[in-house]
Amino acid sequence: MSRSAEAAGSRDATTPILEVRNLKVYFPVTKGMVLQRTVGHVKAVNDVSLCVPRGEVLGLVGESGCGKTTIARSILKLLRPTAGQILFKGQDIWSLSKAENQKFRRSVQAIFQDPYSSLNPRMSVRDIVGEPLIIHEVERDPARIDKRVEELLELCGLSKRLAERYPHEMSGGQRQRVGIARAIALNPEFLVCDEAVSALDVSIQAQIINLLENLRSELGLTYLFIGHDLSVVKHLCDSVAVMYLGNIVESGASETLFSEPLHPYTQALLEAVPVPDPEVESGRAHQVLAGEVPSPLDPPGGCVFHPRCPRAVATCQRYAPALEEAKSQHWVACTETETDRTSGAEKSTAVEARA
Repeated sequence: MSRSAEAAGSRDATTPILEVRNLKVYFPVTKGMVLQRTVGHVKAVNDVSLCVPRGEVLGLVGESGCGKTTIARSILKLLRPTAGQILFKGQDIWSLSKAENQKFRRSVQAIFQDPYSSLNPRMSVRDIVGEPLIIHEVERDPARIDKRVEELLELCGLSKRLAERYPHEMSGGQRQRVGIARAIALNPEFLVCDEAVSALDVSIQAQIINLLENLRSELGLTYLFIGHDLSVVKHLCDSVAVMYLGNIVESGASETLFSEPLHPYTQALLEAVPVPDPEVESGRAHQVLAGEVPSPLDPPGGCVFHPRCPRAVATCQRYAPALEEAKSQHWVACTETETDRTSGAEKSTAVEARA
């Protein structure tokens, strides 16, 4: 192997497969029937940064409308960002050449929320799963395409006899497995799972989660897993980022974030998750957030969460805290946490001065 090839291999091993840097996605709001003028912007995603190491699963959680799907669409190049960068294997996806873009399209695929809406009802399973192979000119021989389709169906836990069926002839779980088979047909490296199990029954959810775990280990896949079921996210994801009103308010390793949440919003989300034991659940104290989520058209000044935060102070209305590392590999955007950290540093300096 040449030195340049060795260097490239080393860089691929250390470079995160996906980086999102200071991503902003604003949608203009216009007024007027004929002479339209922009009167404001919906700040769907506001200065978000993410990092997904190769082979890991990053969970993205938050209430509906917080910007999770907008981030997913930007990563899939379905939506051009207003500002910021999205790097795939160290390359800006919006600066790729035609050949590089085609390779990117093969390397990054998606699994959607509703398996029925995402499948063409007029196409058989064979045609649905085999379509990516034809579009990207991976295979042209019909016999080889049929063989590859059967391999993909079996890999996703489906009988090859289902290849002649249509989406309406299958259950929700079977349709989602077909969607997964289509997503991995081109041997991608990265999958965006946008609420991939939320439309399924609980028992079926567990089966699909197990399938995603098996495919991850067998095929070396990396996932961005978007969801709102925190128990599923905790089970599947290596790290988690919590979104609120277009902003990341907390991120870190899954085990750490779930055991020691630092942001009041994350704490409220976790307290809302019911405990299976009725006696324990009845004795739990639940933190109920006041008010409604503000409009992204007119987000509050300062910390975006302060109108609903039970621990908000006057500083929160004036100051928007940055996402900073509060503990090792645990980031939070909270004025209270910054104050605690500053106070601790001041105390430490005072002790050293007295010594």
